[in-house]
Amino acid sequence: MLATTAAARSLLRSTSRSTTAVAAGVRTFASIEPYSDYGKSVFTGRVADEYLKKHGSSGDILKDPSWTKSHADTVAKAVLDWAVDRGANTYCHWFQPMAASGVRHGQTGQVQNMMMAFNRTTNDIEFDFDGKNLTKGETDGSSYPNGGLRATHTAGGYLALDTSSPIFLRGDTIFIPSAFVSYYGAALDEKTPLLRSNAALSKHGKRLLKHLGLDIGDQDVISNIGLEQEFFLVPRDQYYRRPDLQMTGRTIIGKDAPRGQEMCDHYMAPPSLSSPALACMQEIQDECWRLGIPLKTRHREVAPNQYEFAPLFGLNTTQVDQNLMVMQIIEEVAVRHGLAALMQEKPFNDVNGSGKHNNWSIGTEDGVMLLHPAKVNKATGNDSAFAVIMSAIIAAVNEHGDLMRMAISSPGNDFRLGACEAPPAIVSTYLGEDITFYLSHFKDGKGEGEYIPKLKTLDLGTHEVLPFEVPAEDRNRTSPFPYGGARFEFRAVGSSQNVSLVNTVLNTIVAEKFAEFADRVDAGENLHDIARETLNEHWRVIFNGNNYDLDMQQELTDRGIWRIDSGVEAIATLTSEKNVNLFQKMKVLTKEECESRQQILHDHYTGTVDMEAKCLVDMLNQHIIPSVKAAGVGPLSDLEAAVPTLKAAIAEIHAAEDSYKAAQLARVLRLETMIDIRAVCDAAEEVVPANLWTLATYKELMFLDQHTASTPETEPFFDE
Repeated sequence: MLATTAAARSLLRSTSRSTTAVAAGVRTFASIEPYSDYGKSVFTGRVADEYLKKHGSSGDILKDPSWTKSHADTVAKAVLDWAVDRGANTYCHWFQPMAASGVRHGQTGQVQNMMMAFNRTTNDIEFDFDGKNLTKGETDGSSYPNGGLRATHTAGGYLALDTSSPIFLRGDTIFIPSAFVSYYGAALDEKTPLLRSNAALSKHGKRLLKHLGLDIGDQDVISNIGLEQEFFLVPRDQYYRRPDLQMTGRTIIGKDAPRGQEMCDHYMAPPSLSSPALACMQEIQDECWRLGIPLKTRHREVAPNQYEFAPLFGLNTTQVDQNLMVMQIIEEVAVRHGLAALMQEKPFNDVNGSGKHNNWSIGTEDGVMLLHPAKVNKATGNDSAFAVIMSAIIAAVNEHGDLMRMAISSPGNDFRLGACEAPPAIVSTYLGEDITFYLSHFKDGKGEGEYIPKLKTLDLGTHEVLPFEVPAEDRNRTSPFPYGGARFEFRAVGSSQNVSLVNTVLNTIVAEKFAEFADRVDAGENLHDIARETLNEHWRVIFNGNNYDLDMQQELTDRGIWRIDSGVEAIATLTSEKNVNLFQKMKVLTKEECESRQQILHDHYTGTVDMEAKCLVDMLNQHIIPSVKAAGVGPLSDLEAAVPTLKAAIAEIHAAEDSYKAAQLARVLRLETMIDIRAVCDAAEEVVPANLWTLATYKELMFLDQHTASTPETEPFFDE
């Protein structure tokens, strides 16, 4: 990937020289050499194999998690050699505290230690990094959100290396992805429940596959995900003129600019070479490239100044870890280009917010894709394998839509769900008419054959563009959980989220259904009969229509599909009897862990609103009211009355009897009181002269192409 125009020139010149060297007529081929740095800063594959061979081993030992017991010192020596060769001298166990989105830089925790010992006798420095340093760590867990799982007098936090996600290096530090638990083994992080859900999915997925005709032996059933990361880039000098963006990540007030996304002119438009956005994105890709993060796709999104990156899919734990690093790199690189990156779901009013579409699939380690009809049917030798697996997933969505809604209840999604940019808070699934027709016949006993996806041919009636094939099914962007060919896309996930909880829920609810099917077969029932009965019972959750249509939303509500409009109330479902039993049965979360997470999520919501409300008080007192007074126009009395209203609401929240009640009050403050006050502030902005309005406006924040002052290149991009 090319980080700068200078890098582009360098590659162009080297290519030119190569072409000149063979001008005699010998044809050259494309070279991958300019991209040879890919993955050099991640300890896996060829990199790990090279260094492990120096110590009498090979990269193969990393495939078995037991290396942490049998070969830890060997791996530590190889990691040390690799780190020193790459200019690093520091290590950390890199973990994921709960409730980090929107507030914690990088959403991770770490204590960085030098890989050095200091000899008190000789005063020499020696390397000090062995297997114990690599595989385990201990830290003070007292100041992380814990929901009552620990107290100050039992504050130990313990870290253990996660073998499913590779060690990587950035700057002078190696990062060791790790689980973070209390002294008693309770999960204090996002990663541990995801790993447990992976185990549940594998255990019961293997059982179901065996009943379908495929015994995968010691292999695991794994969950792969691909995460589409949306974000905004705004001018940093204007960002400094918005305390709300600096403190909370979103504009709490702000009059719409004369132009928004009405003309659909930003979506997938050519990146402008006159603004810093493209160079910023190139540098982000370059950094990620070195870390082995395959950011393959970049493009403009719908709203002005909104962009997206999308990587290739991979194992869920690795993809989560990489996505956290991608978000951190986006924020850090943006600064170097005079920009601020906004990861929050709804930074601007009346234009699209940002999501993180979570493309979820399952398969075997050797590549049998369980959601790919042809591949799973062939591997099992069972023409109905795909139908059986789909029936289990459909049942999981219908039964546990409340948990899916809970998992996407990030504070920023309050303003995004159902706003013609994300599905509404009604959890249905889209399959398309083709699959729906097939499964309908299957459930009604009208057919036992294999599902073969149809194709259709488009003929444009031209000579230059020949007829071509497309899938029989269109895309349904309004569905929260559409099937997209070998995967389901959870479209409602928020852009700022750590998606560990999202995928923990998906894995767990599907694992439970796989277990239920396998248990019933073990008890003597016919698997096809189980699948048919399940489809008939849960058919209502399939919806192929327009989820944005209000009449359709009412129809879905009348069907009894899970609909929880309030994120606060969705979070409260985590501790329902049904859901606690589910997580305990699948050995993913204990009752106490469910209770702690619910409290933490409510506290996170309340804390977010608390910061927003206090920020609005400051903006009123320090900017908006003074501007109105200076101008002598605007709703001064209403603005002055807003300050004690906000302070009283904040005080009421602080006095609430518990986390749930505080979150309920915070939601009212945010979605009622603050929206009313915003309208007054925006009315003031509309009449105050621009030279007296001290806050950056939407016009100044959202249009890089129109506001960037471009300086001429000091040298031509192309050689003369």
